[in-house]
Amino acid sequence: MKSTAFIPIAVFILTLALLAWGYLRSRKFGKLGLLSWLQFVALMSPWLIYFGLFVSGLFINFTTLLFLLLGSTIAYVAIGNQLRKVSVAERAKIEAKIKEGLGNLSERLNSPDANTNANIDINADNLKKTPIALAMSQGKLQQAKQFSSLPLEDLKLIQGIFGIETYYVTETIPYQEGVIFKGNLRGEPDVAHERLSKEMQSRVGDKYNLFLVEGQDRRPVVIVLPSRISNFDNGTIPQQILIAVLVLANTYTALNLGALVSGIPVVQSWQDYRQGLPFALGIMAILLLRELVMRRVANKFKIKMSLPFLLPSSQLGSFGAFSRIYSPLPNRSALFDIAIAPAITSGIFSLVILIIGLRLSAIGMGTIDIPSQIFQASVLAGTLAKLFLGKAIAASFVSIHPLVILGWLGSVITALNLMPAGQLDGGRIVQAIYGRRTAGWTTVLTLIFLVIATVINPLALYWAGIILILLRDLERPMLNELSDLDGDREALGVVALFWMLIVLLPLTSGVAERMGIGVGGLLP
Repeated sequence: MKSTAFIPIAVFILTLALLAWGYLRSRKFGKLGLLSWLQFVALMSPWLIYFGLFVSGLFINFTTLLFLLLGSTIAYVAIGNQLRKVSVAERAKIEAKIKEGLGNLSERLNSPDANTNANIDINADNLKKTPIALAMSQGKLQQAKQFSSLPLEDLKLIQGIFGIETYYVTETIPYQEGVIFKGNLRGEPDVAHERLSKEMQSRVGDKYNLFLVEGQDRRPVVIVLPSRISNFDNGTIPQQILIAVLVLANTYTALNLGALVSGIPVVQSWQDYRQGLPFALGIMAILLLRELVMRRVANKFKIKMSLPFLLPSSQLGSFGAFSRIYSPLPNRSALFDIAIAPAITSGIFSLVILIIGLRLSAIGMGTIDIPSQIFQASVLAGTLAKLFLGKAIAASFVSIHPLVILGWLGSVITALNLMPAGQLDGGRIVQAIYGRRTAGWTTVLTLIFLVIATVINPLALYWAGIILILLRDLERPMLNELSDLDGDREALGVVALFWMLIVLLPLTSGVAERMGIGVGGLLP
């Protein structure tokens, strides 16, 4: 079997394994679990069909692929809406049972039975008290001090924000410079978090941040930590020096690639660099557009980010850039928007450039002769090349306009940053949609997949090293990490991840031959 067929087959087998594993786990959770599994099936179905036919030597044209993706997205959103309805209904049942139990307890407390009242030391005030509050009310101040490094006055004020209607605390645990409150969440996470945050701010001001996250036992927990308000906009002096060096290195690699595209294989003078300047400016424009859009979205949520660290590449001119998020993210929606905005912007911009370049090439304005087999390196590029260039791509060489290369490289840069790993755009999207645990698994699987893909393209190992060293960690916990995204954002995230696949995955030799791409070339 041809080596180029290995990746689609591996993805196909991995997808089947994930579906089977997901079904076995989902059965334990009843209707909610099965709906979640069906949502996962809707997400994976286009990939299964596409790669399944790939393995069989058949190819789906680009139009059919888009319809499959559209149908999958509609099904995903519809199942997601049904899942939310069932979840709300289940939560309502639980809340009803809790209220019923509290009502029974209240009846017992108000019963005229003197023996019952004498033996039960519970009243409305005690129900609102946490173990710490009870300890302090009984004079155990020294024991209370051991629970947290927070000042006792602040701790008492913070404990007063909790109640049966929002979050009923059952256990208090010291954590770093703050405290963890374990308990039971009442109502929707976003409503509860907003009420708790406002109440805490009214009592202690902006001294602390309140995080509503998922604990190790997958139950909601509240974490209160001192807020860290610092000015990270300019970074430290070593960081500024590193950023400047990376900018110079990125400029150098972009100019070199631009000179190569202009027909200068070896740069020997400044005049040669000037020949590559227009192409280098095109690459930098794509990177600048990504950064401007991302920072505009970050400013919307009042989130501070580091200056961009560029990643130079001799093969692509640049791998893109990454920026650290320094201030706490308010919720998953903010993380998703920060990740998806640069991907959509650079993706659409690069696709338009690629289409314009292919159109100019089709009308005879191509100035660069390249081996036609190059179009086998990407499902998207190969499909669009077939659509615009027709039978011309069957020859050993095809003449293309420089905009084709620029648009293609921009698409690859966007796709590489959409891989579901760590602090890449794709990793942030997965974390925002599916949560921290799933994002951790996709990071590991992405790294393994890149190592395996090194057999086909050594560039994969280099990119895996960048992720492993610089970007493997997930984003820090959000203030509200429990509220789910809306259906529109989930569907957009699915489209973005699918876009990443069709840009990075190569055509198999069999499919390329059926499409007539490079059939007159030398490669098998």
